[in-house]
Amino acid sequence: MCGINGVFNHQLYHDVEIKVKSMNDLTFHRGPDFSAIYKDDKVCLGHNRLSIIDLDDKSNQPFISNDKNVIISYNGEIYNFLELKEELSKNYKFKTKSDTELIIAAYQTWGIQMLEKFNGMFSFALWDKLNQEFYLCRDRLGIKPLYYVEENESIIFSSSLKAIKLFKDQQLSINKDDIVDFLRYGTIHSPNSFIDEIKSLPRASFLMASNEETFTKEYWSFFNHQNFDHNNEEPHEKIRNLILDSVDKRLMSDVPYGVFLSGGIDSSILVAAASKVSSQELNTFSIVFKDKIFDERKFSRTISRQYKTAHNEIEIHPDELLNQIEEPFKLMDHPTVDGINTYFISKAVHDKGFKMAISGAGSDELFSGYPVFKNALELNNKKWLYSFPPQLRKLASKLITNIKPNEQSKKIGEILNLRLLELPYYYPVFRKIFTDSDIKKIISKDIILKSSYSFQWGLKELSFKERGEKLSFLNKVSSLEIETYLQNVLLRDADQMGMANSLEIRVPFLDHRLVEYVLSLSDKLKYPQYPKKLLVDSIKGWIPQEIIQRKKMGFVFPWEKWIKNELQDFCSESIKHLESIHFLNFRKVELLWNNFLKGKSQVHWQQIWTLVVIGKWIAINLNRKR
Repeated sequence: MCGINGVFNHQLYHDVEIKVKSMNDLTFHRGPDFSAIYKDDKVCLGHNRLSIIDLDDKSNQPFISNDKNVIISYNGEIYNFLELKEELSKNYKFKTKSDTELIIAAYQTWGIQMLEKFNGMFSFALWDKLNQEFYLCRDRLGIKPLYYVEENESIIFSSSLKAIKLFKDQQLSINKDDIVDFLRYGTIHSPNSFIDEIKSLPRASFLMASNEETFTKEYWSFFNHQNFDHNNEEPHEKIRNLILDSVDKRLMSDVPYGVFLSGGIDSSILVAAASKVSSQELNTFSIVFKDKIFDERKFSRTISRQYKTAHNEIEIHPDELLNQIEEPFKLMDHPTVDGINTYFISKAVHDKGFKMAISGAGSDELFSGYPVFKNALELNNKKWLYSFPPQLRKLASKLITNIKPNEQSKKIGEILNLRLLELPYYYPVFRKIFTDSDIKKIISKDIILKSSYSFQWGLKELSFKERGEKLSFLNKVSSLEIETYLQNVLLRDADQMGMANSLEIRVPFLDHRLVEYVLSLSDKLKYPQYPKKLLVDSIKGWIPQEIIQRKKMGFVFPWEKWIKNELQDFCSESIKHLESIHFLNFRKVELLWNNFLKGKSQVHWQQIWTLVVIGKWIAINLNRKR
């Protein structure tokens, strides 16, 4: 795992090598084992290496092909590289044991179509010197980040938003629509980023630039495998085997690794699978709290004892968090509402000498684990609500929100006011932190709220006659969850907060073969009678019933309590920085904060934390004074 930086068509920039070196220096935490630059008359490629597979210096990057015609700066892992290497060895003489060189060999054999053969997580820049073609490529699920700016017929790219900002060395702007996106969902959806001029390369896509043209092309989608050939294979057995193989591939490492173990279903399954495919003793890591409401050590210890792991419990204290709360914000490439949690567990794992960890991210999205699946299914069966005239629904909406003015009531009210009761319309409401009515209270009156990314994507991909039309209902919800929340929150957090601590985080549930297969199955297997029924039925005997039947907690800190107590001064100071955003009504923001401190039920702690994150990120990264 690494950090990549660089410029294609750099002739118009002065001191480009010095600037790319500065990008490398800024992203050194992504790859502290080696840093280097390649430059010719067209490209300047930078690389920071975190050595995990093939620790030999011969695998350092930027990597140059045997014939000197192909150069790559690569971040990621190709998990099926040994199988591909065996095939490619007939025509290519390998000089390393790395998957980096495999990409070069694959490109020289198959061209850019090689991407369809890779099983992995990756983002890379590849320069074909002979054909004068430059590529930026990203993995299918968007696990690894890749940001870029196109200007003056040049492309500046990086694993890091901040590194591009550093290269451009000028004041960049925030788009008001992106701020609204962040208020709604605690993130900004790809291809946009928090900085208006910088874009994210879409997942499952490559960008090609030459002297004649520049274009972006998708090479994989959820919808290519709707007519999956099941060969009469028993689905539970197939899923079980896919999980075992996925975990086995992701345990490939030349350095020590561990598994994040919360004691929930997902992490427990990964510990079970890893124990079955590996003869090594597993290292497991859990966050624990003194507050019993949030503490999960009982469950993680149960799994650790069952599979005889070397278990590490990391106890988080509020005073420790308070003393270190600035650190994740300094390293936070893209603002995030959830990522602080991942930062602290990643730091603890890194401090114990580990470079790689396994995470259960993706399971809930794939196997209908979140309440959003059950809620969407129930709402889909209540279309009779829309037989009532809009005026009556509007009246009902007002009554509900007035009688019980909390977030759930506001969301019900927003759904009742929708034009249609179809999935692309109501799904985005489920995931909102601030409803649109809340947002209108804290922004300028002249700002028109645009429709959300999740609404636009759902309408474009899942509606009648669109390519995702034939997906089953729950699979449509899964595709929305993967495209929005998973890609733009969980995976972004895992990468930036893990790599902030030089820790690579791998996600076995997002092996594309498993994703394709599960999204091809009928809802009869998935109906959420209980969370992740299909997954649980597929791994019978692996984990005890007390883990399966326990109440879902998720990996959360006791934020509400901390914000009102230990972190109150930090939050208050961060919120004050929002005064610099001219289209926010700062007086209304302050009122929201004060109402929260008074314990008013209509203000949720996550709304306050969202404001805190924006204010702190702006103060640190955009150098704006109050």
